[in-house]
Amino acid sequence: MDTDTIGFSGTVLTSPVTALGEGASYDRHTDTAFWFDITGRRLFQFTMDSGALTTIHLPVMASVIARIDGGRSMLATETGLHIRDARSGGLTPYLAIEADRPDTRSNDGRVHPCGALWVGTMGKKAEKGAGAIYHVLRGQLTRLFDRVTIPNAICFSPDGRTAYFTDTDLNQLMRVEIDPATALPVAEPRLFVDHSSHDDFIDGAVCDQDGVIWNARWGGGRVVAISPDGQMLKSLQVPARQTSCPAFVGRAGNRLLVTSATQGLDSEARAADPDAGRTFLLDHPVRGRFEPDFLL
Repeated sequence: MDTDTIGFSGTVLTSPVTALGEGASYDRHTDTAFWFDITGRRLFQFTMDSGALTTIHLPVMASVIARIDGGRSMLATETGLHIRDARSGGLTPYLAIEADRPDTRSNDGRVHPCGALWVGTMGKKAEKGAGAIYHVLRGQLTRLFDRVTIPNAICFSPDGRTAYFTDTDLNQLMRVEIDPATALPVAEPRLFVDHSSHDDFIDGAVCDQDGVIWNARWGGGRVVAISPDGQMLKSLQVPARQTSCPAFVGRAGNRLLVTSATQGLDSEARAADPDAGRTFLLDHPVRGRFEPDFLL
């Protein structure tokens, strides 16, 4: 049971409603937050200090953005990794991932402190076991785990020695020891938190300076904090049931931005969940960490 449940305090951003809001991230160099509407093929760019929002239409479904340098970022898409030019918006193919499988797309992913990317794939209709989780470093692609239905909650401990991930379909948060120099596993994954009996589902996650995991709960309208030893510390309520992905944002990395989705909601459910698909900026202070750059 949660030791501390905190009602919603924050801002509902005046951004477009998303069908599948996901992939929240933050660039500390420009004070800019990013997130996607995966199935809507849109990337949102939100400048924190001015509140300016830009909607970028993409030619493919994409779900992860990671800074490379001041002029480029890496996008994980339904065909693999593409380098995006910040000025022109042009996409250049970098590394194919399941490009020969039109039935799958990218989903959750994060960059490890060493510059490696972990990224998951899944069936576009969430087909059982159709996806996988991959590791990318210096142009080398390694499949880490297969037969995954909905890969999520990919994040890393502050010392870079532990990775977390889930298959949302199973609702079990896993942990695995990794080499901090490469982000490759050095042991088999172990069960960390079993929430298979819960009514909401483990979705996107980030890990803060103290090793606390902040996890969005699809169907629960909340972000939960889980200690490094697997204890539920607190629950931050969010006014949209299908909360999907958090990111640490702000110059100090001390706030959470959280995406949500309208996917699968009929007209009655939408009426009961009027902020579904919105993006939220929570007031609750956190001790966040900034996203590292992706290493080409």
